[in-house]
Amino acid sequence: MTSHQNTQTMKPATAAKKLGVYLEATPAEFQEGVVSRSELTALQADPPEWLQELRRNGPHPRPVVAAKLGISISGLARGGVTDALTTEEIEALKTDSPEWLRKERATQAEVRKEAARIKDKKTEKDQKAEQ
Repeated sequence: MTSHQNTQTMKPATAAKKLGVYLEATPAEFQEGVVSRSELTALQADPPEWLQELRRNGPHPRPVVAAKLGISISGLARGGVTDALTTEEIEALKTDSPEWLRKERATQAEVRKEAARIKDKKTEKDQKAEQ
């Protein structure tokens, strides 16, 4: 019996998500084709100029925008940001620091603080259980 190795492929949207880029800003040939796992690995290891440019200047997808602003994706929506933003637009938001952004950053800081508290409590509980 011969085993056939099928090449795993993914839709361009999935590949763009894994690469952390906004699909609509990628070249047409990327958007219209399929991407194999080996092609994705090659793009990650040695990104072509278009990918480097997108990562550097955007437009960036919402998860990347949220991370660069230090808030959640939901926080972006509450702030009225629904579209992809360029690096320049993100930097302008950081500089202007609107009220909604300050509020969302404070909320995110509280969420992280609470997550750390819960993690510490669990670690402490696990250590007590081992004794």
